[in-house]
Amino acid sequence: MNILLACFAKMVDDSGGLAKVTCAFAKEMYERGHRVTLVYSDDKEGKFFFDVPQEVQCYNLHHYKGQHILFPLSYKIKREILRAIDQRKGRAVNNEFTEKFLLDNVRDILQEVKPDVIVASQPAASKVLLSDLKINIPVITMSHGDPEDYFHTYPVKELPSLGLSAACQVLMPSFVKAIKQRFPQERVEVIGNSVPQHDTPVDLSKIKSIYKIICIGRLNKNHKRPHLLIEAFAKLAKDFPNWQVELWGAEDKKKYTKKLRDIITKNDLAERVFLKGTTNNVNDVLKQGDIFVFPSAYEGFGLTLAEAMSIGLPGIGYKNCSAVNELIQDGVNGLLADDGVDSLAEKMQQLMGNQEMRARFGKAAHEAMKQYDSAIIWDEWEKLILEVAASKKIKYLKGACFILGGNKL
Repeated sequence: MNILLACFAKMVDDSGGLAKVTCAFAKEMYERGHRVTLVYSDDKEGKFFFDVPQEVQCYNLHHYKGQHILFPLSYKIKREILRAIDQRKGRAVNNEFTEKFLLDNVRDILQEVKPDVIVASQPAASKVLLSDLKINIPVITMSHGDPEDYFHTYPVKELPSLGLSAACQVLMPSFVKAIKQRFPQERVEVIGNSVPQHDTPVDLSKIKSIYKIICIGRLNKNHKRPHLLIEAFAKLAKDFPNWQVELWGAEDKKKYTKKLRDIITKNDLAERVFLKGTTNNVNDVLKQGDIFVFPSAYEGFGLTLAEAMSIGLPGIGYKNCSAVNELIQDGVNGLLADDGVDSLAEKMQQLMGNQEMRARFGKAAHEAMKQYDSAIIWDEWEKLILEVAASKKIKYLKGACFILGGNKL
């Protein structure tokens, strides 16, 4: 099977979840005997943070065949101004750039590769393929978040591509409804992320001189929100002198990183809370932990949380965080807090002060993540790809108007 992965986003030296899943997808499908091509969209040139087999042909739309098409400063300014007013309009600037500068490159690559099926990493990529270029190659649109967000914060022009796709993939069962409500005839498949498995969970019953709370995720103010963890720990630090916090993840904005350091300094936690940067050895980091705290506002899956649970760490997250509130079964394999610092501190205190509970929850977390074993997940993906390619299911938008959340497409 000739598979093209369309990830019209940055990939060079990117350690985020989208890049990680995309590289893992390319690697797995290649190892299963398929021809794999990866197309991405990045101002930068260079190596990926995550490994991809050298046999996988990778095309950067910005630097295709000697070109150097950079995202213009004027577009960046326009995007930020519009984003402050309306997130949809801000995101639409990315589409405007792709339509004006990159469509010919996409078309040329498709003619060269001649894929049997395309897996698009986001609706923006599916829009280019199905609405702009109107290709007759089946496209599977992946979801890396709660698709309900598509209908409130994504550009309106991207949305018809969901109904034009041969299939849409979502990460959680609760996410099916969002697409089916708008596109009742659309095929929607639930396929979670692949999570590394471990024969035995870490032993949380051991007595240690130092216990660690681990958090892995980009240092982002409004999404990952690590400041909430630091502030919650500050409330508990004096009562738990042998506990530390390690925050792993790439810097998002320098101003926010400075704020995190200021919170640490203000609470005299310089020897207790550490900003560790990125790592290629997630398992080694997690094996040193005792609790995984994930204070995200929203998630499509929560891959690092799932990896921590798989290794045997109990998780703490927020009740209103999508996906996290499905991975964590409150009182079984972790704890769910009400939003805010106080409730998070309360849940952390419960686990920090009860080693037996940590060990019990950790074992349950390890068992719960077996459903995301890589063999299961990639079998499901391969089955979907083969079925879609065989059916050659093509949909066309025939002048229909879809009313989505009050917006006419």
